[in-house]
Amino acid sequence: MPRIENDIKLDFKDVLLRPKRSTLKSRIEVDLMRSFTFRNSKGSYRGIPIIAANMDTVGTFEMALVLHQFSLFTAIHKHYDVDDWKEFAAKHPECLQSLAVSTGTSDGDFEKLGAIVAAVPQIQYICVDVANGYSEHFVNFVKDVRQKFPTHTIMAGNVVTGEMVEELILAGADIIKVGIGPGSVCTTRKKTGVGYPQLSAVIECADAAHGLGGHIISDGGCTCPGDVSKAFGAGADFVMLGGMLAGHSESGGEIIEKNGKKYKLFYGMSSDTAMKKHSGGVAEYRGNHVAVLLC
Repeated sequence: MPRIENDIKLDFKDVLLRPKRSTLKSRIEVDLMRSFTFRNSKGSYRGIPIIAANMDTVGTFEMALVLHQFSLFTAIHKHYDVDDWKEFAAKHPECLQSLAVSTGTSDGDFEKLGAIVAAVPQIQYICVDVANGYSEHFVNFVKDVRQKFPTHTIMAGNVVTGEMVEELILAGADIIKVGIGPGSVCTTRKKTGVGYPQLSAVIECADAAHGLGGHIISDGGCTCPGDVSKAFGAGADFVMLGGMLAGHSESGGEIIEKNGKKYKLFYGMSSDTAMKKHSGGVAEYRGNHVAVLLC
């Protein structure tokens, strides 16, 4: 039977950061660079820990080119093929340290991942991504990826509870993506009733991950820079952004015109829009949440 949790759970909108006295004279003196060493891969990272989400309207090669210039990271969406990766790597090898190749867990995903990593061996980050990571199949997939790629840094998610964070880290993941349903174009909470207020999820999952020497990404729910600050304040090591980057020229959304203004379409990767575009069809249970962004 379901159990009701009566203690308070918080989203970004529910809190503010309380100010404290600082020795800094100006915000320009703040150093945003962070350095990490990862638990399982033993790999190291240095950069500004903001990640462009692996959505086909955000996690593009064009986005990676720009963000790399500012020491930011991009999780490339999974719909590029091997030839696309080889072409990008040949032209922009300097960017490969600042991006991850993404994969799902369906039939053929494991083989495609292996083909991409074999073709572009400079890739060091793998993002194993599903909407809801609470399944034995997902955990076993992460174990398989770790076995095949023992020195690669693995991101895996999404989950929202400490016990699942611990299970994924012990399965071989280095960085756990935290967030189910907080994204602006995600309908998981409406369609399934499944989710967790994002700020509380970050607090609880960061505590679990850090206790094992792992790391987390706060994925979803940030609508303004203040939310990013709150995510870091709650213990996130990285923050992943989708909607906040989706209206830029480097993102992949289709441009439409309405009343003399230009807009970009932005949709979730489990929506019927994404399914029709990449899979040739859509299951009846899929939702369709499309945002229209002024660009």
